[in-house]
Amino acid sequence: MALFDKPLEELTSYLPARAEPADFDAFWAATLADARQFPLDPVFAPVDVGLQTIDAFDVTYSGYAGQRIKGWLLVPRHLPQPRPVVVTYIGYGGGRGFPTDWLLWPSAGYAQLVMDTRGQGSAWQRGDTPDPEADGGNPQFPGFMTRGVLNPQTYYYRRVFTDAVRAVETALSHPAVDRSRVIVTGGSQGGGIALAVAGLAPALLDDAVTVAMPDVPFLCHYRRATEIVDTHPYQEIVRFCKVQRDKIETVFATLAYFDGVNFATRARAQALFSVALMDDICPPSTVFAAYNHYAGPKEIRIWPYNQHEGGQSYQAVEQMRYLRSAVR
Repeated sequence: MALFDKPLEELTSYLPARAEPADFDAFWAATLADARQFPLDPVFAPVDVGLQTIDAFDVTYSGYAGQRIKGWLLVPRHLPQPRPVVVTYIGYGGGRGFPTDWLLWPSAGYAQLVMDTRGQGSAWQRGDTPDPEADGGNPQFPGFMTRGVLNPQTYYYRRVFTDAVRAVETALSHPAVDRSRVIVTGGSQGGGIALAVAGLAPALLDDAVTVAMPDVPFLCHYRRATEIVDTHPYQEIVRFCKVQRDKIETVFATLAYFDGVNFATRARAQALFSVALMDDICPPSTVFAAYNHYAGPKEIRIWPYNQHEGGQSYQAVEQMRYLRSAVR
């Protein structure tokens, strides 16, 4: 894939108008208030996977509607506690896998909570959390992007973003975690989820997030993404609208409640983004739309010749360097 989006000099100043629902804040306040009617009830069950320097815990907690969500907590064994924590969200189609899949951050001295993504975990890495649809839904294109998309109350990512906020609360409930040093991160879908949590944190999470690191984030500037790339997962929305011709504006009205651009304007945490200029899955202009609207202190790493893989290990090194100064 060659360069196909706006030139870099335009991307760095790209600040599109936002389609923000008038009740955006009220919607999310009510959503999280509903979730908090259920006890968080976090369970941290020790798991022996043969690691000599890291303690692993099988995590279960109450997310959206009290539904039980799985995860992992990994804690460096021989370092003084409490530790700063990296709450990690997973890319599209993946699940929590095994504790041995998540050794970078605990090896660097951080506790890490990995949230399983409800209903996913069978495309490239296993998951263990179902997605009960108690609120109903609508006919959908296969995948998750149009599940319940005709109403913000039933949309799939309402449940996921709620789970993600509750994941931070779960991490904060563990005595090995330093409540004053909380990082949220993820790649692609995980980056979009991290951005949503960073945006919700100031008003609805006691400003608990210290640093956000969205890596080639998905779930941003939906309409433009559907107009300039023909790749999945955004193509799920295109295919749905291709058939459901009379519901296009309803779809995008719902998606506005879940757009990283709208969450970005509310975020206050320090942030390190990344973008790949040949990314035909999360196009550069959609990432820069969120980055340029981001209200907190921010930096971005640009990978000129990469597609959706982005910086990979190079980006991980950048993140570790960034956290050394951002989280003391």
